[in-house]
Amino acid sequence: MIETIRASAIAQALKLLPAKMTSPEAEVLLLAIGLQESRLTHRRQIGGPARGLWQFERNGGVRGVLEHKATRGYAVSVCKMRGVEPLADAVYAALEHDDVLAAAFARLLLWTDPKALPAAGEIGAAWDYYLRTWRPGKPHRHTWDGLYAQVMDAVLEAA
Repeated sequence: MIETIRASAIAQALKLLPAKMTSPEAEVLLLAIGLQESRLTHRRQIGGPARGLWQFERNGGVRGVLEHKATRGYAVSVCKMRGVEPLADAVYAALEHDDVLAAAFARLLLWTDPKALPAAGEIGAAWDYYLRTWRPGKPHRHTWDGLYAQVMDAVLEAA
């Protein structure tokens, strides 16, 4: 599952973004956050409003990426390439069915943080980055280490 999402969603999303946004650190963090948020399975939040594998809310991550000075232009470009109107309602609706769009918006949300991405394997720093960028309502630190380890295993196997 991790490799499938990596190849079908993340790799395709990164092709829509500038090369400077592509790195092993970005892929590891995107996969770990995807596992944490949806187990890379649920495209509609169970009992909540979030959509997509990275669980974006319309007035949270979606609006944030569309309006942030560092990501707005990239977000509009990605929306055009995916055939989605660059409006919060349209993106929010599309995230549930377009994993490439969801992965691109997830990468753009990471881009809004001025700090450098943590190195692959820095579990605690990755957790802190996730908290700053996703601002989860009910963070589950007790699951992060195990999910992060799954990502590291999958990435090392693929290398």
